[in-house]
Amino acid sequence: MKINVIGVPLHLGCDCMGVERAPNYLRERGLVGIIRRNGHRVFDLGNLYVPPVSEEDRPAGDDSLKNLDAIVEVNNNLAELVYDTLRGGAFPLVIGGDHSLGLGSASGVGKCYDDFGVIWLDAHGDLNTAETSPSGNIHGMPLSALMGMGSRELVNVYGEGFKVHPENVFLVGARSLDEGEITLIYRENLSVYPMKTIRENDIDAVAGDIKRKIKERKIRNVHFSIDIDCLDPAYAPGTGTPVRGGLTPTECKRFIDSILSTNLVKSMDIVELNPSLDIDDRTTRLCLELIDYVTNRI
Repeated sequence: MKINVIGVPLHLGCDCMGVERAPNYLRERGLVGIIRRNGHRVFDLGNLYVPPVSEEDRPAGDDSLKNLDAIVEVNNNLAELVYDTLRGGAFPLVIGGDHSLGLGSASGVGKCYDDFGVIWLDAHGDLNTAETSPSGNIHGMPLSALMGMGSRELVNVYGEGFKVHPENVFLVGARSLDEGEITLIYRENLSVYPMKTIRENDIDAVAGDIKRKIKERKIRNVHFSIDIDCLDPAYAPGTGTPVRGGLTPTECKRFIDSILSTNLVKSMDIVELNPSLDIDDRTTRLCLELIDYVTNRI
């Protein structure tokens, strides 16, 4: 398989420095070589340009959303690059950076495929809007924007309106949801599998339920977005918003393996590694391990 590695050194969505270091940090520790050893042709497309934003620039755009204009620019550019990668027959592997980039990567997939779904593996819902967000940080909003909810500027990234039907969204591993996100989940009847459900039913049962729904809903293409904070911070401390009670690495791999077995995953994000917060490169090594695991199976 041909894999295009796309770095997105973006911290503007989480408003926390360090996460922008992750793409180069992983490269320096063997990212491309790991993928090549699994038999793929790898094209490292480098890093997307992220405009510098000063404190004075922040009110640009909707002043309730931090760094809105710059984040929209980055996501439009990322969406185009993901779309071009898919049209060229390659697999886009997007390395973040914060999870606000998921808006751009999934929007690029949505332009290529009408019948696509999104699997969002994350400790958080990323379902806030300008009205419900307690922080104004856009990394907590990409999933709602993909479904056409929230700020017009975010919803209209890479084309007007929603990019994915709510019934084709699957949120897995959540254990820190804001009140507005919970309201949206119930209103839209979203397929959400919080850690409580995973603990009660096992990660394999959750993966099986998602695969059943994918088949029933005739989803033929999947964008798989992995936030490293889906893992318990005991295993992955190097992330900006850790939440206790997450997945073990073994559970994460089992879930990934089950989803990849559908042969429907066409693109992937790996986001929110912050090397500045890591302990003895523990989270970095785990990210590389997961990339090795994924690219050994696609």
